[in-house]
Amino acid sequence: MPGEIQQGIGRAASVLEALGASTSGPLRASDIARATGLGASTTARLLGTLEELGYVSKLAAGPAYTIGPAILALASAGLNQNAVHREARSAAQELAHRTGLSVNVAVRDGASSVYLCHFEGSLAPKSHTMVGLHQPLHASALGKCLLSGLGDDERRELLGDEPYPRYTKNTLTTFEALTADLARIAERGTALEDQELALGRLCVAAPIRDATGSVVAAISISGRLTVMNDHDLDALSEELVEVADRISVGLGMISAIPVR
Repeated sequence: MPGEIQQGIGRAASVLEALGASTSGPLRASDIARATGLGASTTARLLGTLEELGYVSKLAAGPAYTIGPAILALASAGLNQNAVHREARSAAQELAHRTGLSVNVAVRDGASSVYLCHFEGSLAPKSHTMVGLHQPLHASALGKCLLSGLGDDERRELLGDEPYPRYTKNTLTTFEALTADLARIAERGTALEDQELALGRLCVAAPIRDATGSVVAAISISGRLTVMNDHDLDALSEELVEVADRISVGLGMISAIPVR
């Protein structure tokens, strides 16, 4: 019986993941069955149960399915229960308003980072939210900050075999190159991502620490390369470090952290 329950939960989760991964909007039951590898009857049964519980919504046109309000409520509750999100949200929003740029806060989730906050300034509008989005650690400024709190052995184990996935010609794909780049965080307090994850984008990030001094999150300012080049990057970095420090103090950090 426990195995059957686990299998059922796994299948339901795969249905929700298929809906969440859709880039074309709502999906028909047949589309979900193909995406999950489940049979048509199993998919229909799962969709019926998930619809009753509010985890999916059935649209009249099609018919097709989309993520339901119960998922949104759970996501909202999860964010509100997260100490980093609670402490960083207002500061990140204010920073986006002052700079006109995009400001994100992320934490580590295994071998990737996941966004907890996403705010858009007037110079960096988006038609979608990035909250919940996962990004690779080695190719993003936020990820580099999160890696900076780990030792060499921990980073090697976490990132796996080289070369690391390449997203642009600027992506750092070796442990040696990444480690050298991480030295910037110790020297300047910030990490830089110059078109490493996507061409035409520039991002600077700073680590956020908790009461023990451990890096638990990171905050970034980003935007199109042409927009970022119109700003004083050093001034932006200084402002970002101040905001990160303010959030860290809110999380309980009370003393300076020695450079390793």
